[in-house]
Amino acid sequence: MKKLVYIFIFFISLGAFAQNETAFKEANKLYNEGKYMDAIDKYESIVKSGEHSAELYYNLGNANYKLNRIAPSIYYYEKALQLSPNDKEIQNNLAFAQNMTIDAIEEVPEVGISKFFNKLINVFGFDGWAKLTIVLMLLFVGLFIMYYFAFATQRKRLAFIGSIASLFLMLLSLTFAFQKYNMVQKDQPAIVFSQEAQVKSEPNLRSTEAFKLHEGTKVQILDTVNNWKKIKLVDGKTGWIPSDDIKAL
Repeated sequence: MKKLVYIFIFFISLGAFAQNETAFKEANKLYNEGKYMDAIDKYESIVKSGEHSAELYYNLGNANYKLNRIAPSIYYYEKALQLSPNDKEIQNNLAFAQNMTIDAIEEVPEVGISKFFNKLINVFGFDGWAKLTIVLMLLFVGLFIMYYFAFATQRKRLAFIGSIASLFLMLLSLTFAFQKYNMVQKDQPAIVFSQEAQVKSEPNLRSTEAFKLHEGTKVQILDTVNNWKKIKLVDGKTGWIPSDDIKAL
């Protein structure tokens, strides 16, 4: 009975994939004909069906950009970059869209040891550091066994030094893996969708205005209280904004 259920699910998934492929081609055709709003509706119907890809979000970003819709274009380019972070075309188009934003926020540069370690941690993703940790652990075990069974003094010394070095690197790689994981968990970016949003000093309408933001600006979500989000800008400023004024990535 289970086999029949799996076969049924497989054919449903296959049908949905084929349907999305057809819809994607239709959306591309509408885009090439200059019918950008119709193309957006078609692309978004694919997203709602559960399909996610860098190409899909990239095309959504392009269609919104053609209509000068700043916030949606930046939002979808950012979504595309999450799936394909090294794609130069996405990066370039995102930069063009960001040039249309009003807010000029200068990022606080990292300096010293913090900059060095963050750059080092970002060399790999969490999975990359985890895999490297496993490789180094196997190397440590292999070298330790070699040290234990070796008779020649020179070989024994080299195996011992190698095992200690691989153990140290394994622990370092494991530390970086956890650091990268924590960085990803804390990373909650969002895009301002309101044309002009008032950022308050506290999560209520009675509090004083801290500053204003405009559509397309990227922020980090720090906390949530009822219908308010505490946000942080790249320059370090923080405040509270209504949840409806931003859209989380």
